[in-house]
Amino acid sequence: MSDLRFVPRFARAVGSVRYLARVFGAVFCAVSCGVAIAASGTASASASASGAMSARPSASVVASRPARAVDASAVAASDSAGVVDPRRAFLLRDVFAQDVTRRLKVPAAEQRAYAGRLQTALGELMLGNLSGEYVVVVDRNANAQALFIYFRATPSDSWQMIGASPVSTGRPGEYDHFITPLGVFEHTPSNMDFRSEGTLNENHIRGYGKRDMRIFDFGWAQGERGWGKGGMSQMRFQMHATDPDRLEPLLGMRHSKGCVRIPASLNAFIDHYGILDAEYVALVESGKSLWVLKSDRQVTPWAGRYIVVVDSARKSRPAWAPAPDSKVRAKVPAGADTAD
Repeated sequence: MSDLRFVPRFARAVGSVRYLARVFGAVFCAVSCGVAIAASGTASASASASGAMSARPSASVVASRPARAVDASAVAASDSAGVVDPRRAFLLRDVFAQDVTRRLKVPAAEQRAYAGRLQTALGELMLGNLSGEYVVVVDRNANAQALFIYFRATPSDSWQMIGASPVSTGRPGEYDHFITPLGVFEHTPSNMDFRSEGTLNENHIRGYGKRDMRIFDFGWAQGERGWGKGGMSQMRFQMHATDPDRLEPLLGMRHSKGCVRIPASLNAFIDHYGILDAEYVALVESGKSLWVLKSDRQVTPWAGRYIVVVDSARKSRPAWAPAPDSKVRAKVPAGADTAD
């Protein structure tokens, strides 16, 4: 796990807005997104509602780039004092609902429960006042296997869910398979991300997914071995897409070697909107050029840096987080356990 570092929130916001001014080019406003920000007193009454919605692209296009982009004038618009209302961060709820193809409908009570788990995990590392940035939460429990994106504007606010998707975490019982580690992990360029080549292994599986999918690297972590006599040892902790045809249908059950496998469309969403890219943005602002970042990405002022892995200790599977059905399980390809 890398060192936990704070960048002053004001500096991150200013830097991100400057970045938005140079990078954003797509046209998409709060009205066309269909999002009402009732709580925000700064929403412009003159927001444009013109422009017919284009037909929904194919799944392959969605996986490579979100169908809708967020216009800086809608998401990062400042008030008369030059302040960007952080409640605009919730605009991404509707974008998530449109662009992420594998989603979970999480009941309100469960959303609050995971918000509590998130706050507890942050508090244990003196990060209890974290706010103003997106945070990714993963429940590694075998009866959940779910990922959530959360946000809150200020430390006094409650964490609110942006969206949720099924995932696969570490499955014990085979050699070189770790149980996904618990804790708070920082996404930093010190462990530089990379992109999938989309090549097949000897078992005809694309372990990191289709070409150009981003691998989010959290560095070395202490993981519990899921084979032999168990015990702890170093593992490389990553979050990434998986084979879209053969392994993505298995999301929702433990099936990885310890990493967090996510849907391709979620990978594209987190990548395109810079959900975990706060420190990458800071590096770009300092003048660095990072090949792993796409030129058409749309980073908001609330880019975060933390993934929090929890275990809900569930004893049974909730209806909102269904496991892959028997037909899907029956089609598990030979050698599937060779993929990360």
